[in-house]
Formats: sequence, C-alpha cells, structure tokens
Amino acid sequence: MGEESERSPALSLIERRATFSNTEDRIAIDPSVWDGKPCIKGTRITVCDLLEYLAGGMSEEQILSDFPSLVREDVRATLVFAALRERRLINDPRD
Repeated sequence: MGEESERSPALSLIERRATFSNTEDRIAIDPSVWDGKPCIKGTRITVCDLLEYLAGGMSEEQILSDFPSLVREDVRATLVFAALRERRLINDPRD
C-alpha cells in the first residue's frame, strides 16, 4: 500500500489547530450584542442564524450573496465553533 492510502482524510493536527484558532478571530461573544450570543465579529449575525441557514439548505454561496459583510472563513468558523461546542458538551464530566 502506498503512502496515499495510509493517509487519513481527517485534517492534520496542525491544520486543526489553525482552523480552531480561527474561531477566536472570527466569532465574538459580547454581552452588549444579542445578549451575548456568539456572533460573527463586527456584525450582528449570530452563529445560530448561520447554522439554521445552512441546515435549511442554503449554500455557502447563497449566504455570502445575502450577507455581503461575510466572507467564506466566517461560515467555516461558524461550523468549527459549533463542532467545538458540541465536543465540549459531549465531553463534559458533569453528565
């Protein structure tokens, strides 16, 4: 088997760290904006809203067209943020 077949499709640790740190650059939690709901920095667009648009079938391109203040990295950071939050809920020892 060649090296290609042994590689995992998952991101490498370095790529994951870069992606995860991206959420801090793109998402803010500010008590004065939407009562502290996570929002894309510099906007009043919540992480929840973006997730609902994606779940409802909107494509990334449609979202970017409807919200010109967003960039592709904002949508990706939203997904990473949600995944990290879910991981923390699953791994919470209080369960």
